[in-house]
Amino acid sequence: MAIGISLDEIGRARDSDVGYMRNVHPLLDLGWRRTDCLRYLAEQGLGDTPKSSCVGCPYHDDGFWLSLRENSPQEWADAVAFDHAIRNGSARADADGHPLQGQFFLHRARIPLDEVVLRPRPQPADVPGCGPWTCPHDEPATADTGRGEVA
Repeated sequence: MAIGISLDEIGRARDSDVGYMRNVHPLLDLGWRRTDCLRYLAEQGLGDTPKSSCVGCPYHDDGFWLSLRENSPQEWADAVAFDHAIRNGSARADADGHPLQGQFFLHRARIPLDEVVLRPRPQPADVPGCGPWTCPHDEPATADTGRGEVA
């Protein structure tokens, strides 16, 4: 599995956790940083390529959510549906004796995604994005027993 992790995010590079797959990191092999990737994309006429990430990632900021809502209504609807579906855990976890304590939400304010007042903040252009098998965030998403405001 080729995974596009650059030198700026080398700590995210990991071996596969399944025996039938081997992860390779071509950008690391090339010695490329994010700026090298951006330069290459611009040279190929693809300078407007967005960062990749999972729609259901709980680490998205308000700028991402607002852009998704305004520019990708189907993906926004998918994210809202996923946010609703995870609220009380899963039937499989319950059946396995691992019921959810509290509630899960995609947004850090711990309220339903479609009820959040989105307040985007300016972000530096070089903030790493998530990928399908990696995420640059160290803090785990946690369940919460109630709704709350996050400053």
